[in-house]
Amino acid sequence: MNLLEVKHLKKHYETHKAVDDVSFDIQQGSIFGLLGPNGAGKTTLLRMITGIFYPDEGEILFNGHPFDPRNDTRFIGYMPEERGLYKKMKVGEQTLYLARLKGMSEKDARQKIKYWFDKFEISSWWNKRVDELSKGMQQKVQFISTILHQPSLLILDEPFSGLDPINANLIKEEIFRLSQEGTTIIFSTHRMEQVEEICDHIMLVNQGHKILDGSVKEIRQRFKQGLFRIGLGVTPNAAQMATYHFTIVQVEEQGYTLKINEDSNTNDILLHFIRQDIPVTYFQEILPSINEVFITQVKLTENGAPQAPVVQFT
Repeated sequence: MNLLEVKHLKKHYETHKAVDDVSFDIQQGSIFGLLGPNGAGKTTLLRMITGIFYPDEGEILFNGHPFDPRNDTRFIGYMPEERGLYKKMKVGEQTLYLARLKGMSEKDARQKIKYWFDKFEISSWWNKRVDELSKGMQQKVQFISTILHQPSLLILDEPFSGLDPINANLIKEEIFRLSQEGTTIIFSTHRMEQVEEICDHIMLVNQGHKILDGSVKEIRQRFKQGLFRIGLGVTPNAAQMATYHFTIVQVEEQGYTLKINEDSNTNDILLHFIRQDIPVTYFQEILPSINEVFITQVKLTENGAPQAPVVQFT
């Protein structure tokens, strides 16, 4: 079941097309990575999904019905990259205030705040002003404020900014837990290693267009280049490595990086070494990282280059 469906969304500013005919679906309980370079249209997309901006064209369906910002935003938690905490307010009263804005009763809000403050070990911060906290401490307060009302859709824009590894791992564990419990999460970041670790599905946008859309596994498979790492039990001579099935890309300390030649396959490589009586100690396909895919696909649409065709997996 799709919690969110975006259909042919457009948003233009005078002559600038911030979002130009973008469509995608997000399944309930999934972690959806929204990627793109600066100025690609990510923030505009998020602001339309949250009702801050209205699209010029297109439609947003939320939980099966047309998105109504007046009623549906209470089911959304949005943690923007530019933080929304009031610097002079105390942490406790501000968190309570934000919870009440989302429709929580004071009693329920206080109970939830106590639970999360205890869990994140920040109960002593209740009477601290926000501007007395470090960036990482503010980040924890912002995260709690975003999830306090148990949103159906959680939007996180650079949620690990300013966090040390211990607290980043704490937030990451909560993201996984919330997803497992059915919360749908949109995760936007420039850190591609976080995308590979956290996201089920990603979409890449650039210059207002969708460039690719699919699961992390499918996209890495789609852009593979026939590269493999192989370890050999003995060091072969040049004659033993000579074959039309592969070319040597790199000699490594304990093996080789190979590229399969056209009209060959992995069985051909393994059979080659078996026939040479050379034991194979490991054989591993090299898939491109999401960072490599990101850089390659973004370059195709920069500097006036023709727009790359959308790569979409179903």
